[in-house]
Amino acid sequence: MLLSSPPDSQTTPTFIEGCLTLIAVGVAFIAPRLGSSFFSRVEGAFGRLAQRRNLAVVVVGVAALLLRLAILPICPIPVPFVPDDFSFLLAADTFLHGRLTNVTPAMWIHFETIHVTMQPTYMSMYFPAQGLVLAAGKVLFGHPWYGLLLASALMCASICWMLQAWLPSTWALLGGMIAIVHLGLFSYWINTYHAAGTIGALGGALVLGALPRLMKTARQRHGVLMALGIAILVLTRPYEGLLLCVPVAIVLGRWALFGKNRPAMGVLIRRAAFPVALMVAAIAWLGYYDYQAFGSPTTLPYTINRATYAMAPYFVWQHQRPEPAYRHEVMRSFYYIGELDFFSKIHSLTGFLPQTLVKALAVLMFFAGFALLPPLVMLRRVLMDRRIRFLVIGVLALIAGMLIQIFIIAHYVAPFTSALYAIGLQAMRHLRLWSSENKPVGLTLVRLSVTLCLVMAGLRLFAGPLHLALPEWPSNNWNATWYGPDHFGTERARIESILEHVPGDQLAIVRYTARHNPMEEWVYNSADIDGSKVIWARDMDARNNAELIRFYKNRQIWLVQPDAEPGEVLSPYTIHGQPASQVSIASASH
Repeated sequence: MLLSSPPDSQTTPTFIEGCLTLIAVGVAFIAPRLGSSFFSRVEGAFGRLAQRRNLAVVVVGVAALLLRLAILPICPIPVPFVPDDFSFLLAADTFLHGRLTNVTPAMWIHFETIHVTMQPTYMSMYFPAQGLVLAAGKVLFGHPWYGLLLASALMCASICWMLQAWLPSTWALLGGMIAIVHLGLFSYWINTYHAAGTIGALGGALVLGALPRLMKTARQRHGVLMALGIAILVLTRPYEGLLLCVPVAIVLGRWALFGKNRPAMGVLIRRAAFPVALMVAAIAWLGYYDYQAFGSPTTLPYTINRATYAMAPYFVWQHQRPEPAYRHEVMRSFYYIGELDFFSKIHSLTGFLPQTLVKALAVLMFFAGFALLPPLVMLRRVLMDRRIRFLVIGVLALIAGMLIQIFIIAHYVAPFTSALYAIGLQAMRHLRLWSSENKPVGLTLVRLSVTLCLVMAGLRLFAGPLHLALPEWPSNNWNATWYGPDHFGTERARIESILEHVPGDQLAIVRYTARHNPMEEWVYNSADIDGSKVIWARDMDARNNAELIRFYKNRQIWLVQPDAEPGEVLSPYTIHGQPASQVSIASASH
């Protein structure tokens, strides 16, 4: 959940983007008519496409899909490598087995791991939408990641559609294209299995795009799209979804009661019946899921897992929880060092403001980078702009909600993605009209800012050959930039592939050193642990290990040491110098 220090090398895409942004600002003042004829031709063609509004939305979605597929040889399908990835994939695998959850395995203390609940059932701690999307990808296309890719394309298209309701068509199309570059190609929203950002942004765009259309035409289809967006938020990011939906509900309620163009109340009720039923069904299904997975329809995901393992609360007014009795040092390290240190800083009078600014900066850099910061000089005009006043109020509600929350990563604010884009684009519109000494400085600066996004996408694509320093794993800096992670997690995947090709069933006992980074977790399993070809388990004391080996006596036992030197990571598990697979259970217990 925390940002770590940047890599030692300063030659990072972010550093280059910052330098080029400063150059772009200087060029806009020195040569304000640079490339004006070329940009005018491009904008003319862009504008003609934008006027065909439905086609523009389709083009954005298809472009997001095809461009990401086109760069697969350079940016391949990601390998799961963060705890969230494995947790979401566990949920997907569970749904693919036709279940909502799994029975707690007999040897569960060896399988305890980050972001996975073991009691009362064995399941991902997260809300179910992410797992459902990944499961759909597996069913439809043979790999879970393709579900995320499809959701990403729908997200970009929905952002364009939402912006069409609030801004001129040309600017809406530009917003959709920026979403492709910033979110759909390289960010961790597409290059990990963390689907919450993509799905949350999709849900938020449907809600905000339907709102003005519904108030203008009162068509049922817009009500259905809004209800679908709300259902997505309920199943993905309900807290931030609530921050979004409360202002929407207030505005809709006022319109339904006092709006000049509202239909008759009877007509309104009939048209609202199906959308309301859809929202109720989503909430009811979540309640049933919670009952199956966590024992009660009112026990939400996160709740049990956080109560079992976490010491740091989520909100600033809450106090630190007592330290649980951790059975594994690496899990204590994750919750104690990874979370509690940050909580201690932000939960103090002297630390609250600077740490809040760090959180805000991380979100800003993810959505805007340096290239899109110059238009924000027009933020004062945007705040006074009646056209998007509701969106500004909505973002202020988001800010209030984030101020009282301890942790924040970009996907936490995903439901407001389209609103943030609308505000940024409106700032561009104001900057475009700004001149200095009758020179079109603002126009050129907007053009250069958009161009710079494309240039940086090209540099990110060839980061390897250009020797650009992407954040090292297990660093978390890719959470705070749109450049996303590199291709990480390959070592665990390599070891698993080796064990998959060994005849018979395998048990991999994972042993860490004291210096191990808990974010680089290896102990994750599928929904059907006992039926898996390879089982990953934690190394414990001799008695517990003997019990584990006894339980899986028909498996070949391996010792996996992720922190060892290359070539020493995988070895047969030995007891008294003999491979455990070749000694008797009786001797193994001593």
